[in-house]
Order: sequence, then structure tokens, then C-alpha cells
Amino acid sequence: MKKLISIALAVLCVAALFTGCAKQVQGQVATDGSTSMEKVIGALGESFMSANAGVTFTYNPTGSGSGIQAVSEGRCDIGLSSRALKDEEKASGLVGTTVALDGIAIIVNPENPVSDLSVDQIAAIYTGEITNWSEVGGNDAEIVLIGREAGSGTRDGFESITKTTDKCQYRQELTSTGDVITTVSQNPDAIGYASLSEYRQKEAYASTAELSVYISPDFRRKGAGSALIGAVLDRAKECGTLHSVVSVITAGNEVSEKLHQKFGFAFCGTLHQVGFKHGKYHDIDNFELIFDGQK
Repeated sequence: MKKLISIALAVLCVAALFTGCAKQVQGQVATDGSTSMEKVIGALGESFMSANAGVTFTYNPTGSGSGIQAVSEGRCDIGLSSRALKDEEKASGLVGTTVALDGIAIIVNPENPVSDLSVDQIAAIYTGEITNWSEVGGNDAEIVLIGREAGSGTRDGFESITKTTDKCQYRQELTSTGDVITTVSQNPDAIGYASLSEYRQKEAYASTAELSVYISPDFRRKGAGSALIGAVLDRAKECGTLHSVVSVITAGNEVSEKLHQKFGFAFCGTLHQVGFKHGKYHDIDNFELIFDGQK
């Protein structure tokens, strides 16, 4: 997917040292790095283990910088990053393979009336030039800047595209995208950024995106889910490259189904026993939203 939303793009890649290929694969494959790649690497790992019965595939969500360092030091087999490798990292013998392009969304609390910010305004907010929400049409309140920790690929992508590298004045630097979403949902004056995933890697699906929203149990039924879905869909429509958005929901989750239907998603089928969590297989319900109304 060339562009998921208008605000930003980050590269999701895997980094590894050159290794020989054995005829019969067995043992453990250890991956380490980007928290944004959880869904992608999870699917790839399951597929790899299915094709190689003697292999155990593990994932350690430590952040892009840590993943690159881990593979460079030989502490894992594959490093995961939501940014491209730097020249000095390539010079050390690491090789990067891009597996997807990931959108980065700006998020605010559901109680915040601000719904539209330009890239220039976002940059001014994160560098401290704009410090009060009233300066961008919001309430008279200090802006609380939430972001990812140093070494995060999502942070690197955000700062690169907004041209704010080493200039951001974060109030809090968190270690995962989920933590950013949860923190912003708790504070009406906070602002943060989160990444999205593409639907499929093949070019045929380049105009389709997959929507995934995860809300901390303590903050469900408080409007956070609606605010996030609404903001993401608004940006997706604005980017002009998307025809449809797909969302996959564990069958029987009536709250999530009603939330998606509120935004115009239509049920389009059930797949049986394709999801595995909490020790058992689950059916999944597929929902679709087509922007131009054409089937």
C-alpha cells in the first residue's frame, strides 16, 4: 500500500545478518523489535511454523531500536523495525527487507473538540511552538505531548515526516503504541500517534486497508473506540487511494459489531476456527466499508 492515511508513513522491515539456508529447517527462530509489527510477524510466524513442523517461532516486542541492536549482537535471528536501516547499520552487515508500509495516525481524547490538524500544526505542537489547544481551535488547556520512546521506529517515522527529529518535547515517552492509545484516552488534553496495518501485502489489495482498534478494558464504553475509528476513517477517506476498509472481529463480540455498524460497516461473512487465542480456536466475522458505495 503506497499511502494509508495522509498524515504519515513508516516502513516496516525485517533486518537480519546473511545466513546460509539449510535443507531441513528445525529449532527456534527468535524475532525481536517493533511493537507495530505484532500482527504482521504473528501471521508470518504461524505460516512458517505450519510449513516447518520442527520450528518454534518467537516474538519479543521491544521496539525497533532494540530489535536492530539484538540481531546485530546475535541475540535474535531477525530484528523487526518500523523504520529503514541507517547507513551505519547496513555497514555492520545487516540487511533490511521491507515487508509493508504502515500508516501513522494522530490521536486525541474523545472529549477534545479538535478534529483536524495540518502537518505543520502537528510539528509546531510537538516542538513546543503551540502549547495550548485554544491555538488550534480547542479548549483553553495545555497540550500534553505523548509519544514513543527513543529508538522506536514509529517515533522515527513520525519525526522524520513531520521534520521534528530530536526537537519533540514529550511529556511522556512510552514503550508501545497500545500504551500511547491508552494514555491519550485517559487525558482529555493529550495528543499522541499510533500506527495502522495494511490488509494484504499483495499489490492487488493496495487499495484496501484493515482497521484494528484495541481499547484497554478500563476505558471501554467511554467513547474511545468511536473516536479512534472516526478519526482513522476520516484520514483514510482524505488520502484518496483507498477503496475499502476491512475489519475482522471475533465472532460473538456484539459490542464491536455494533460499533462498526455505526460507522457503516456491513457484515460480509464468517470464517470458522481461523483465529487462535486463550487456548482455543475462534470463528471470525468479516466487516467491510466501501467508500464510494460500489460493490
